[in-house]
Amino acid sequence: MFSVSTSKQGEEYDLNEFRVPPVVLYGRDSFLQTGRHAASLGSKALIVSDRVMEKLGYIRRCEQLLHQAGVASLSYPDVNSEPTDQHVAAALELFQKENCDLLVAIGGGSCLDAAKAVSIVAVNGGYIGDYIGVNKEISHRPIPLIAIPTTAGTGSEVTSVTVITNTTNDVKMMIKHPALIPAVAIVDPILTLTSPPHVTSSTGIDALCHAIEAYLSRRAHPITDTLALSAIQLISRNIRTVYENGDHITARENMALAAMQAGMAFSNASVCLIHGMSRPIGAIFHVPHGISNAMLLPAVLEFSKEACIERLARIGRVFSDDLKTLSDAEAADGVISLIKQLCMDLHIPNMSQQGIDRAEFERAVDKMAADALESGSPGMNPRIPTHAEIVELYHQCYDYHFVNI
Repeated sequence: MFSVSTSKQGEEYDLNEFRVPPVVLYGRDSFLQTGRHAASLGSKALIVSDRVMEKLGYIRRCEQLLHQAGVASLSYPDVNSEPTDQHVAAALELFQKENCDLLVAIGGGSCLDAAKAVSIVAVNGGYIGDYIGVNKEISHRPIPLIAIPTTAGTGSEVTSVTVITNTTNDVKMMIKHPALIPAVAIVDPILTLTSPPHVTSSTGIDALCHAIEAYLSRRAHPITDTLALSAIQLISRNIRTVYENGDHITARENMALAAMQAGMAFSNASVCLIHGMSRPIGAIFHVPHGISNAMLLPAVLEFSKEACIERLARIGRVFSDDLKTLSDAEAADGVISLIKQLCMDLHIPNMSQQGIDRAEFERAVDKMAADALESGSPGMNPRIPTHAEIVELYHQCYDYHFVNI
């Protein structure tokens, strides 16, 4: 799907594909357009969400918008912060039992990812894990999905990726296929105003990781580079503001835009070592995805630096004006230092401070490294690690000193 070599009149060149949802709505009150788009896609919707969205009234408001457009609906509000195959199975059972023909996901990336999984299994059958590496063919068009994020982080509303935990072996299954791209993405920054500070920080760092890894990825290309650098600049200038003042709507708008841009970038370029190492932490120790990324970000950049100094320097120069006049080596070092400071300012814990038991960590670390490599993401990193190097990075990150809580 990404970069392939082809030829024109005997010359070799790279051809890069770029895929996003057919319809992307962005801006204040774009949520109000949900019913209009739903009516063009189906007649009965399953709303996939969580209990927080239920308490905030977002599910009820979504039901009202659908009803006003003549679309019947019911909800599955039981996804939690880490979507699992059990959530997918339960939502799928309800979808089929009620003869639904449309999915609407509202919430964080976990809700969107669960709905994506339902969208392909509902028409192609089997178990969601069957689709890893497209082991099972996706021969039928997925159920149409309207994806509505309420956090500025995962970018799942515009990506071809879903990450679902296999509850049998505690492995986060990353499944990537164009069929997973939602039919409609609705990015309304007003919906992110209810995001509390700790969620705002973790999802914001998640978006930053997406943008940085998309730019450093071996599959990066000019379109993804443009989106990634724009996202990095927006995040660096707005994340502290939304963390400290969640009602700052302009900063919320900028973060929502950045998260969407970062999602488009990594979906078409790939994530790298951070995400490969992050998924096992979430699957085994149930750490929120954004936090597990943040725990790893500075150390992985230090590990990768010598293989990507020029690109890391470009990241630094959009991250901070103070780095614009420095050499590549100085700017690369500088942006790592600034990211460490950002993690400190956002009160990001290391693994020890997160409460991960050291003995349990030591028992799991070899499996974590194996699972990270198995995901394929480390192979996209500028410096490709060995199993032993990943184990060492995990140990560094367990007690990493970038935070002062």
